Amino acid sequence: MDLQPRQRRMSRTLAYAHLHRPALETYRQVFTVLADLTPVVQALPPYAALLDLTGALRYFDRTPAELAQLLQLKVVARFGIQTTVGIGPNRMLATLAAQTATPDAAHVLPDDPQRITGFLDPFPVQVLPDVGARTSRALAGYGLTTVADLRTVPLATLQRITTASTGRLLAERARGHDPRTVRPGGPPVVLTARRGFDRDTVDSDTARRALLSTALELGAQLRGSGQVTGRLELEVRYADRSVTTRARTLREPTDHTAALQQQLHDLYSSLGLQRARQRSLTVRAQALRPVESASVQLSFDRRTERGRRLDPVVDRATTRFGPHALTRAALVTGPPAAVRP
Repeated sequence: MDLQPRQRRMSRTLAYAHLHRPALETYRQVFTVLADLTPVVQALPPYAALLDLTGALRYFDRTPAELAQLLQLKVVARFGIQTTVGIGPNRMLATLAAQTATPDAAHVLPDDPQRITGFLDPFPVQVLPDVGARTSRALAGYGLTTVADLRTVPLATLQRITTASTGRLLAERARGHDPRTVRPGGPPVVLTARRGFDRDTVDSDTARRALLSTALELGAQLRGSGQVTGRLELEVRYADRSVTTRARTLREPTDHTAALQQQLHDLYSSLGLQRARQRSLTVRAQALRPVESASVQLSFDRRTERGRRLDPVVDRATTRFGPHALTRAALVTGPPAAVRP
């Protein structure tokens, strides 16, 4: 029985597309274009996507290189964003192909075992999925620093150096095997609050009032939707339209306004902005999860506990009497205007 034709039919063609630093809203919109090529698309935040092109190759009757070029043309025509694309028979190879491609180019790896091992051999072992610092140090202690080194070592030896499961995984990865599939799904839901200044400002107090305003808005949205956030991202846009972004994973997911405000102030202070002319601030609450799944650390600080009890009181007042029924004294003079996408 000839199994070779069947093996070809069962092989997959995956693409890893790296978008060159789009805005978050644009990143979400890009998935409408990617869905025109294939419905099997997985978001890989912050700026990438994984696509299964196996069916699309037959549907569009194009080669992988032609389909990659079509993807790049669609994205740049609609959003003005450059895209680097790597294509291979599995996720690991597609990702490495993209990492070795020049910007705004496509690198297609053939489904050929000899050419794949030749491509992988020079890479350090750290590039392989699921190889962390501890495993790479253990391998380096035996002089195993490249993928080529791993391929020459018997499986039993790799298992003695690491563990039975890790050694088997390393042997498979070194030969270019990766069973992981594409899990269709768009970018995770994110809550966003943006404040634009009437005039470019260098005043840190103005910026901090804007951050307080965004913390109040995001806190109310989180509590209203029954969610907490585990990660905050702050984006500062300057007068020359350049952007700086900082993010922080929270030790404890929260919907508490004061906690959000403190984290945002810390992120802003870490930028060390003194004379930079700022045009707008954008805050994003990420890693959202239901409030029931989050634990709250008990606090013996009366000020913190009063603040937590105050949040639902403010929520009820604003729901009944409007968004400006209760506000912070620092915002009486008026915060920068909220800007919606």
